[in-house]
Amino acid sequence: MKTALVTGGAVRIGREISSALAGLGYRLVIHYNSSARPAEELRDEIVGRGGEVAIIGADLSDDAEVRRLASEAVDAFGGIDLLVNNASVFPSERLEQTSEELWDHTLAVNLKAPFFLIRHLAPTLRERKGTVINLADLAGMQAWAAYAAHAVSKAGLIHLTKVAARNLAPDVRVNAIAPGTVLPPENLTEAEIAELARRSPLQRNGSPQDVVRALLYLVEADFVTGETLVVDGGRLLRG
Repeated sequence: MKTALVTGGAVRIGREISSALAGLGYRLVIHYNSSARPAEELRDEIVGRGGEVAIIGADLSDDAEVRRLASEAVDAFGGIDLLVNNASVFPSERLEQTSEELWDHTLAVNLKAPFFLIRHLAPTLRERKGTVINLADLAGMQAWAAYAAHAVSKAGLIHLTKVAARNLAPDVRVNAIAPGTVLPPENLTEAEIAELARRSPLQRNGSPQDVVRALLYLVEADFVTGETLVVDGGRLLRG
């Protein structure tokens, strides 16, 4: 039986990913930071369906916590076959508004933590011919001025995907997913969400299940590595 570690795996898209992997028979290590209750509820739900789940709280902006998460994740079920770097922060600050503290925190969670989780877990991933999937977004491919630190961090995550794929080949495949509007920020109005749909060539927004389907494809696509799969209804085509 294979084991997956999903960071930020208790809420939003991470929850959908965790549930889907459990449905495929994966043992799960679900990471959370401030979402202890949702993590416990998801664990109980999956265990109630006959699954195996460990939950681990960790602050991904803290180097020691990242090392601890990697160690405890391996110990939970004896190794990791699939690492899903899903956890992310999404501060809406322009370049001139971005403090050094916000920059450091954003880059730590969105880029440094995935880098070092891959590094710390490389031995078990190599041993198990494992897979890494990083959750980026369109901000890593477009210049989102209103999300300056976030956009830079996601661009770095996309490049990390390529660098890690070369470093860990042929034993480990590393890919990324760049979703478009599949789960709009909670502070958007209905009109703003409708406007996001209008910008898409497909004239609609997606759903978390679109990301899940992309992830399940990459899990099984054993001749694909170093790639970023865009799941955005064609929005990137419009620049």
